[in-house]
Amino acid sequence: MNWLEYVQAILDFQLFQLGGNPITVLHVTMSVFSLIVTYILARSVHRILSRYVLKEVEPAPRYVIVRFTQYLVWLIGIAVAIELLNVDLTALTFVAGALGIGIGFGLQNVVNNLVSGVVLLLEQPVRYRDRVSVENVEGQVEHINFRSTTIITNDNITIIVPVGVAYGSDVALVTETLLAVAGAQEKVLASPEPEVRFLEFGDSSLNFELLVWSDEPPNHRRLHSNLNYAIDAAFREKGIEIPFPQRDLHLKTPSPGDLANAFSK
Repeated sequence: MNWLEYVQAILDFQLFQLGGNPITVLHVTMSVFSLIVTYILARSVHRILSRYVLKEVEPAPRYVIVRFTQYLVWLIGIAVAIELLNVDLTALTFVAGALGIGIGFGLQNVVNNLVSGVVLLLEQPVRYRDRVSVENVEGQVEHINFRSTTIITNDNITIIVPVGVAYGSDVALVTETLLAVAGAQEKVLASPEPEVRFLEFGDSSLNFELLVWSDEPPNHRRLHSNLNYAIDAAFREKGIEIPFPQRDLHLKTPSPGDLANAFSK
């Protein structure tokens, strides 16, 4: 027996029978190869549609189209793999019946999740890249699948730096300077982006807040201090005045008549 006949004998070796049909090593090999090709195609479909075909489409609808296309590729690939496995689909009737019983007894949650996933993809009450809050957990929707939805939670902290500037200051320059200071700090996250808020007209100052985000909670006090140092230096350079509280006292000298009336009482 030469090596070709030896390989052929291995491929023709019967592993088991399913529905009266012999399942050989060749059938299993071809079926597995079909699933590998399906996996590669599904990933390629995602890349091609996202980067080229649908690149002008908004992220949320593009995500839905890509996801359903991937599911379609997988559906076709699994059907081909079953066919290559030499399985008579009618023999799967018993399996389907058993699955139905299993659903009735213990898989209701799985089915509910599948239905919910389809509803999310089709009706889009929550869309890809939306920010959501569920039971005090806030994050960004990263994946919506048939059975589950993945949310990337906020593992960073918010640092708020209050800033007061003198009345008459250029508020646009103040905002620009604060954002520049935040962007120059190495430990400040670029996403979410730093933000400046004009809070109020205070008693002695125009009050702002600089909001930045950091993914190093233990070092937030040091970052806060570094921001304060940098803001002070930047304001001095730009000529932006940081005021201090002032009180005007008005002294009134009483007239002789007022003194006489006071003593007469």
